[in-house]
Amino acid sequence: MTILTLLALLPLSGVPTATAHVPVVSTPDASAADEVKDYTVWNQWRGAARNGVVGGPEWPATLTEENVTEVWSIEGLGDSYATPLVAGDRVFTVSTVDKREEVVQAYDRKTGEKVWETRWDGAMKVPFFAAKNGSWIRSTPVFDGEALYIGGMRDVVVCLNASDGSVRWRVDFVEEFDAKMPSFGLVCSPLIVGDALYIQAGESIARLDKETGETVWRSTGGSNAGGMDSAFSSPILTTLAGREQLVVQSRSHLSGMDPETGDELWTQAVKAFRGMNILTPQPYGDAIFTSAYGGRAHLYSVAKGEEGLEVNEAWTARAQAYMTSPVVVGSHAFLFLRSNRFTCVGLEEGTDGWVSGPTGDEYWSLVAQGKRILALANTGSLRLINADPAEYDVAGELDLVEGPSWGHLAVTAPVEGEAGTMIFVRAQNSLHAFS
Repeated sequence: MTILTLLALLPLSGVPTATAHVPVVSTPDASAADEVKDYTVWNQWRGAARNGVVGGPEWPATLTEENVTEVWSIEGLGDSYATPLVAGDRVFTVSTVDKREEVVQAYDRKTGEKVWETRWDGAMKVPFFAAKNGSWIRSTPVFDGEALYIGGMRDVVVCLNASDGSVRWRVDFVEEFDAKMPSFGLVCSPLIVGDALYIQAGESIARLDKETGETVWRSTGGSNAGGMDSAFSSPILTTLAGREQLVVQSRSHLSGMDPETGDELWTQAVKAFRGMNILTPQPYGDAIFTSAYGGRAHLYSVAKGEEGLEVNEAWTARAQAYMTSPVVVGSHAFLFLRSNRFTCVGLEEGTDGWVSGPTGDEYWSLVAQGKRILALANTGSLRLINADPAEYDVAGELDLVEGPSWGHLAVTAPVEGEAGTMIFVRAQNSLHAFS
């Protein structure tokens, strides 16, 4: 059940004021990621465009020990499934330490030297049947250019100054809303759009004022009531049928919501084994692609109806996801499956494409650029895959790090002084930077 970006450099003394152009809003589809011009940042779940798609210098045609070099590494950090964030001259990471504290650390991007650290009590145990997946922090923070917003395991959101790690505010959803403690800890990775922070926590989806932490609105699900408990997915902002909306996937439903009011615009039940709707849904035109553990893959189209927006299933396919969120290249979704295989699904017609043989892995995190995909396995191996709808084509593979690596891969274009595309890997207990 695990799930398991500053246009200028940040000086060591603080954050520059010219941060208004930091891209933090998700784009309608993967091709629209080209609208995000600064690829030197990875500031949230699935990157600057929140879809796992990046630009920057073209990647090499293969992976070799000669063209992938470790710049620095840090061991003994504690346990984590969260993605490292990269912006300016900082790398931020979060961990659970000694089964009792959550720790946020900032490191120098070029040297790996620690700049600051902040910690608080925040541990919990997941159910016994999920123990092998670990009782440590899962949610990936978000960085808006000035502050970090961290989702702790016990449904607590903490806002820190990025310059020194001091606490701005803290919201405890369990205490404030008399909510049930999430069974598997807070999994959802928060989204920031303008002055709003959206998060699935406290048996709800909520909008907070990012400056104060005050609740602007909170929805416990509407027709989706009960599906918000321990939500595994993360929200996105997109435009469907001409209307901007928050797309939220709970354990039972996929829904579109008005980001200003929290009103439900449309909702669609998505069948999954024990409510394991885990991946982040992917927009494609005026439709949304998702796939469920113990269920199927679906494309749901959203259109204007007589009484508002209507949702309909455009197609369904056999591809059964688990934890990996897909990347879209052209008109195809590339997805790691519950069966530990990799697949390509045609989004226009829902055609089941090729399926790889068994990989020996349980999870991949995916980042796409052009016609190539980088895939980091939970085993620590990195593959470069040609995004070819006709065949599974691995262009190179390296054993990158030792130990479990469930944190999502972070990939950025280089800043001054870096030799090439940068790859940041959060293994379970360590942090690594590669060029």
